[in-house]
Amino acid sequence: MPNRARRTLQDVADAAGLSLAATSYALRGARGSAATIERVQALALELGYRVDPIARALASGRTGTVGISGSLRDLWQQDLSVMLTRALRAVDRDATIADADADPAVERRVVERFAEQRVDGVLVSPVDPSADYWSALPPPTAVVSIGDALPGRPGSGAVLFDNRHGVTTALRHLRDLGHRRVALLTTSLPTTPGRPAELHAVEAAQLLGLDLLVVPATAARAAAAADGPLTAPDRPTAVLCLSDSLAFGVYRAAADLGLRIPGDLSVVGFDDHQLAALVAPGLTTAAWDEDAVVEAAVAQLLALEGGGEVPAPVTFRPDLVVRSSTGPPAGAH
Repeated sequence: MPNRARRTLQDVADAAGLSLAATSYALRGARGSAATIERVQALALELGYRVDPIARALASGRTGTVGISGSLRDLWQQDLSVMLTRALRAVDRDATIADADADPAVERRVVERFAEQRVDGVLVSPVDPSADYWSALPPPTAVVSIGDALPGRPGSGAVLFDNRHGVTTALRHLRDLGHRRVALLTTSLPTTPGRPAELHAVEAAQLLGLDLLVVPATAARAAAAADGPLTAPDRPTAVLCLSDSLAFGVYRAAADLGLRIPGDLSVVGFDDHQLAALVAPGLTTAAWDEDAVVEAAVAQLLALEGGGEVPAPVTFRPDLVVRSSTGPPAGAH
């Protein structure tokens, strides 16, 4: 019968005729000639050797695990989490994904759990970037925020979005079509002050001469949140949503109320999720280069893991993709 006992690093070292240290380096591709690394890794595969994660953590002080956190009811953040997981796998890191559910209280528990698990790093799309709980992640943890910087967690990397450009471009597009009263659907809560996208939208609306109605919403209840302003006597003729998930909720609310898009209501999203081009009518939305965002976030994480200087923030600017969900308001000439 085949020997089913768990193979050890010593077994691989004996088969390769190397020391334990040289074998460990070769398995990780960290040291040794290309031929030695290839031979040792082939022997490990042949013997059925698998790295014991507990032993690795005890020996190195590292777990090889990175926490990923976002609000996963949002479709774009779901996709981003999958892309980050794949990118981490390519650099031999495991991912632990946690849903913050657009709730600072839940996000606090996620952060505390990551700290307890002693993850090597965290990639996060924060609900409340200004919260004090980010300091719960100890300094050795490599932290990179995506979307907003973490002022309460010095030493963190940051992949930022030029939301000012995004919302200004979207609102200018609506203004140029003839819209003057616009609703803004945002996931910001009273407990998450200072969210740049919402603040930038308010400032841009004032400069463009738009009457902006700010409507808090969640991805799960976007249709219900939109129902109020869309049934008001002075209802807005356009809605800017700070995520495509919110925009899809507005589509549902408009359908329930018998409002035609864009004939009765123009809708703009934010993210360019893959469904944006598939819904009818196609959703006008701000598009990010997700591949570049993921590459920058993982590069910053690895740089921080290596103990080097904190990388400079990387900022991405969105492009407005105009589709069929926007047009002149009813009665405009």
